[in-house]
Amino acid sequence: MVDKSQIKEHAEVIGADGVHLGTVDHLDGDRIKLTRKDSPQGPGGEGAKHHFIPLGLVAEIEGDKVRLSANADVVADMFEETD
Repeated sequence: MVDKSQIKEHAEVIGADGVHLGTVDHLDGDRIKLTRKDSPQGPGGEGAKHHFIPLGLVAEIEGDKVRLSANADVVADMFEETD
């Protein structure tokens, strides 16, 4: 388990494959809340939503990058959404 205190606001979140998934908005309990600007519904546009990723998917923290243990396409299928 990683030290969640090392996850900083505006850190880039990438899949195990190195693909960009989003940017950390903040931590919400045991989840990472991503900014709306990276929403698949449109960057900052209408319909953009916050997405959550479970902290259990974090493999490591590399400076300003949060690397996950699963590839980006797998994690994107697991997104939890909120407005």
